[in-house]
Formats: sequence, C-alpha cells, structure tokens
Amino acid sequence: MKRPKLKKASKRVSCAKRYKIQKKVREHNRKLRKEAKKKGVSKRVKKDIGVPNSAPFKEEVLREAEQRRLKVGSSSCSPLSQVIDASDVVLEVLDARDPLGCRCPQLEEAVLQRGGNKKLLLVLNKIDLVPKENVERWIQCLQQEFPVVAFKASTLIRDKTVSRIDPSNEIQDKSRGAVCFGNGCLTELLSTYADNLQNEATLKVGVVGFPNVGKSSLINSIKGVMACNVGIKRGMTKLMQEVHILKNVKAIDSPGVVASPSNPPASMALRSLQVEEGSESALEAVRTLLKQCDKTQIMLQYTIPDYKNSLEFLTLLAKKRGFLQKGGVPNTEQAAITFLADCTGAKLSYHCKAPENLSLPAYMSDAVVAEMRNSWALNKLKAGNEETLKGVKFPSQSSSISFISKGPTAGLLSASDISEEKPAAAATEVEAEQNDENNEVTIDGQLPDNTAV
Repeated sequence: MKRPKLKKASKRVSCAKRYKIQKKVREHNRKLRKEAKKKGVSKRVKKDIGVPNSAPFKEEVLREAEQRRLKVGSSSCSPLSQVIDASDVVLEVLDARDPLGCRCPQLEEAVLQRGGNKKLLLVLNKIDLVPKENVERWIQCLQQEFPVVAFKASTLIRDKTVSRIDPSNEIQDKSRGAVCFGNGCLTELLSTYADNLQNEATLKVGVVGFPNVGKSSLINSIKGVMACNVGIKRGMTKLMQEVHILKNVKAIDSPGVVASPSNPPASMALRSLQVEEGSESALEAVRTLLKQCDKTQIMLQYTIPDYKNSLEFLTLLAKKRGFLQKGGVPNTEQAAITFLADCTGAKLSYHCKAPENLSLPAYMSDAVVAEMRNSWALNKLKAGNEETLKGVKFPSQSSSISFISKGPTAGLLSASDISEEKPAAAATEVEAEQNDENNEVTIDGQLPDNTAV
C-alpha cells in the first residue's frame, strides 16, 4: 500500500545528526563558562535560608547580624538622614489601616530637632481599605499634633508613558482602580506654601515612612507617571531619588525606615524587612499577625471554615488558592507569603480603633503643634479632605477586619541606635508568644520539629 503524502515535513533526524547537535551545544556552553571565568563572573549566589527556628539564641544571632549589616554600609540609614537634612517639608506616609503603628517617634523627633524651620505633614494613605467612620476618627485624632492629608494613591500606573487619569471617569472602579484621590489637595497645599516662601528656590519635600506604606506610589500619583519603582515586595526603594512634581516643588523619595529589633513581633511582621531578607520565617509572621486579628472576620474575608491555629489556617488557604506541592500537599509557605502580601499591600481591608484621648509624646508640646500648623492653609486642607472622603468608595464596617495595634514603631536612623539588650517589655512579650506557641496544636495534634506556627 502506498504511503500517503504528508502535509508537513517530519521533524525526525538521524541519530548521528542529533548527537552532533548535542556535542555542539556542550562545546558552546563550555566556551561560555570559560569566558565567564576569565571575566571573574561567579555563579549565582544561593538564597540565604536564614536561622533555623530550633537554633539556640536565635534572637541574639539575628541582632548581631543586623548590627553587622548596618555597620558595613549603613545603606538603609544614611539616605534617610540625607533626605531629612535636604527637605524643607517632610511628609510622613502612614497606612490608614494602622496609622499609629506606622508612626516612628525617632523619625518625628529628628525632623523637629533639625534646624531651618522644617515642617512635618502626615499623609494618611490607603484610605480606601478602611471604613469611612474609622478614617474620619483618625484624621481628628492625628491632626491634634500635625496637619493630616487624606490620600488614596493610584495603583495602575505602570510606566513612564501613562498620562494622568481623570477621576471623573465613572466607568473605573474608584475603590481599587487607578483613580487617585487627595493629590489635588496635597499639591495645592504644597504649592501655596512654596509661593509664601518668597524666594525662587524650589521647595524640597521629603517623603518618608516605613516600608510598603506607599511612599513611591504617592509620588507617582502626584506626578502622573511612574517616576519611582513600586511593588508588593517591601524595600523596593534603596536610595534617595528626586522627582519634580510641580514647577516649584521637588519630591525626594527615600528608603523605608529600619524597624528596631526591640519592637513587638506584630510590629516587626508588618514594618520590617526580615521576611524578605530571609532572617524571619513567613510562617512565624503569619502566626503573630493572626493573634492581632478577629478570627471570625478572617474566616469571612478568606471564605474558609473554622481553624484551630495558624498552620491549619494556612493549610486551608493553600487548598482554597490551589497552592499545592507534589502529591497534593498544601504549600503553607506560599500561603503565608500571600497573606503577608495582602496585609502589607493594597488588598486586605483591616482597621484599628483610634484612641479617644491621645496624649502628646515627650518631643511634642503646644508650642511645637502651633509651629507645625503655622503657614499652612488649614481651611483649604479641611475642605480638600472632605472632598476626598466624598469621592472614595469605602468598605463597610462588617467587611473590614478589626486589628489590634501595638502603638508607634521604634525606628533606627543610624547604626549606633541599635541597643545591646532587648527591653524588658519586648522580652516579656516574646516569652508570652513562645508560651502561646507551645499551647498550640496542629491538625495531627503535634507541632512540627523545625517550624513555629
């Protein structure tokens, strides 16, 4: 029988030709390795796995490593001090979900102690993730010390060719979309202040705060293009960067404030870069944060059944999201990273209760409060905040998770700020966390050997 004619040529080759091709590929790869060796290019460095949970004196080892990292280059602290020195106005960006936890007393005190009549403004970012009543209470509470600007940064600016997005477009989702709210109020406030200086020098505005509060997103939203790199991962900004946002106003982007190791574990899980740098397990951070959240609201937010502990929560979340390893085993590590990204990124809605009576810190006084309010158009600021709150689509109180704040987070502005010993309060809380960890049981009734969840 005659073989029918094939429509396409066969891709099969003889063994001799296939072996010849494989030999050529091996020779080519060998040549590339020799050239890389001559140029001194080393192999890709493997990721540091960090300190195991079972290792003794883990806290001391991590603290010594942090001291060495800061002393070698001080790359995370020096730019921040430079930004404060070079700025006429400092914007401290706060996450509206935990405004008090985003405040750094050391940073605010350093700004107030600098000369040159520097001004400090508080920018309450990510207001679209908090119920409206809670945002209003926080504005009233915080403005007792500094002027407060309500803000919602744009989340869809991707490159330098994107033009400013029109907020009047009703088709876009105002709660999670690309529309920015509060930029008009902030730019008018800064422009008016710059005009009142009566000099031709450009007003320099430093943008500071802890990692992932939205410093770079704020600058991009005001500029209308992606002038600074942004991302879900914390610590995207490594060096200071100047960006002209107005004709007579220049913004200075800065790296995130380094959180002190003496802070409570819950504050470190949200404000530090330990998880990204591999010095802390994502499972530990999730276990700490879940104790600060309302359990019932967590179940409703992620649509999962009741869970006994953090490991079971991550197991259920991994199954629901399809995070499975070989053999269908739930990938709890990936689920933990996802949960942390929701907490620090612009996705998960949670809120903290604003204190009714907020006393002034030691570095503040009535004279300082009056000085910080001087030279600002406070009437325009109030009207601008009211206009911002009218335009943003807020989540309801029932759909937002109640979160217990640990108060202001201590920050490090230089390597010498690291204390040799951990404060007694922090040590007591760590012991309590360990006791709670020992009381937890997993699905099988036993704790893993090398994982604290």
